[in-house]
Amino acid sequence: MGICDGRVVIVTGAGRGIGREHALAFAAEGAKVVVNDLGAGLDGSNVGESPAEQVVAEIKAAGGDAVVNGNDISSWEGARDLVHQAIDTFGGLDVLVNNAGFLRDKMLVGMSESDWDNVINVHLKGHYAPLRHAAEYWRAESKAGRTRQARVINTSSGAGLFGSVGQGNYATAKAGIALLTIQTAAEMKGYGVTANAIAPSARTRMTTSAGEAMAAQMAAPEDGSFDAMDPANVSPLVVWLGSEESAEVSGRVFEVEGGKVTVCDGWQRGASEDKGARWDPAELGSVVPRLLSESPTPVPVYGAR
Repeated sequence: MGICDGRVVIVTGAGRGIGREHALAFAAEGAKVVVNDLGAGLDGSNVGESPAEQVVAEIKAAGGDAVVNGNDISSWEGARDLVHQAIDTFGGLDVLVNNAGFLRDKMLVGMSESDWDNVINVHLKGHYAPLRHAAEYWRAESKAGRTRQARVINTSSGAGLFGSVGQGNYATAKAGIALLTIQTAAEMKGYGVTANAIAPSARTRMTTSAGEAMAAQMAAPEDGSFDAMDPANVSPLVVWLGSEESAEVSGRVFEVEGGKVTVCDGWQRGASEDKGARWDPAELGSVVPRLLSESPTPVPVYGAR
């Protein structure tokens, strides 16, 4: 008996990296898992692989229950069929873990339209489309008197919370995902659904492809000590958030790195001044600097000089 015993879970992008660890961890805690992965390359291209099959085989070999799904989650129909597969195969859906994504890193001035559109589509729409179809099911269940203890766990990023030089498309999508999480928590509360997001830091294809310095930082320790960058470190929080125990936690974003979990707050109002009338532009030259000096200093953008 695990903390997710009998719960039905979808994990997108679960063929490799963090998503793979999520799928294995949920299965180890008794969940039935739909392992979604398109088998795409790091840049989203079709490389003809099916890593999801390997994850399902591993889960079954350990005595768990899982099925493969190869749908494109940024496709409306693909996302719908993914949700329906979970319901038709396992009799319902309790947890949606949106994890899938890829990178096309470039500075904004050199980024093409397709570089922007494809990353926004896979990350942001790829979160919304499965969520939309899952939410429709959960709302119908609630209205029929069968409210489920449903959970959504989205995947944002430090880049989306604080910015990251050379990743304008990715950071923008991840920022949208953080807000989508808060929006979902507010709108779906009445149907028994909670929504939270993680901003993970771990060794994946994305991080190790980001240059020699990043790869060295992410490397496993040679002395056998705790591997803080092991992607499996991220999954325990995700599994707990997917359990019924997390019912009181919703609309929050957590950074996860190694054994460290940090609560991240979004935009909050800082200092303000109300004149009670329309400002003259010349007046604001002294007002704005004072308000900024009385407000928290923003976290620096990753990679900024």
